[in-house]
Amino acid sequence: MLIGFLRHGPTDWNAEHRVQGRTDIPLSETGRAQAARYRLPDAFRSAPSLVSPLGRARETASLAGCAALEVERLLIEMDWGDWEGQRLVDLRAQFGTEMKANEDRGLDFRPPGGESPRDVQARLGTLFEKLRARQPAPECCVAVTHKGVIRAALALAWGWDMMGKPPVRLDWAAMHMVRLDPDGTIRPDAMNVSLLS
Repeated sequence: MLIGFLRHGPTDWNAEHRVQGRTDIPLSETGRAQAARYRLPDAFRSAPSLVSPLGRARETASLAGCAALEVERLLIEMDWGDWEGQRLVDLRAQFGTEMKANEDRGLDFRPPGGESPRDVQARLGTLFEKLRARQPAPECCVAVTHKGVIRAALALAWGWDMMGKPPVRLDWAAMHMVRLDPDGTIRPDAMNVSLLS
């Protein structure tokens, strides 16, 4: 099965470089205009679409013309706990070496009161099991979600521990595809597939 990951369009907090996490920030006018220009690749136009319960993802899915929308709680953004609404630059200035040591933990980075990317990967493992159990199994599906979730999925596909540079630079206005194999493993398929018409 081919899974096409799509990040929600921009919000005002994105423009301000604020961590959103599970705070339900709506799309900005720029975000709505961008999502309305999305055109899914042919194979995904009639595919089932799973979408995070947060409004910015649901609105993006609707504007992009995703078919058969199904809200999937497992696609909700990483929980940033006490740091939601903050800017990383400010957190780095405030916590200094403590923040650097936390970020250097890669998959085990954890905001106070929040989730780690490894926690997000565990959620995704549950989602992949649910997808494999579907009968009949779709050939492909769309997953409209968030940056933290997509990064966790791609880290899983590449075997990247989130230390150092990622295996590929991602365009957040594009689709990123992974292939879910019958044995439950995922592997990269195509990154940065343009959605803008």
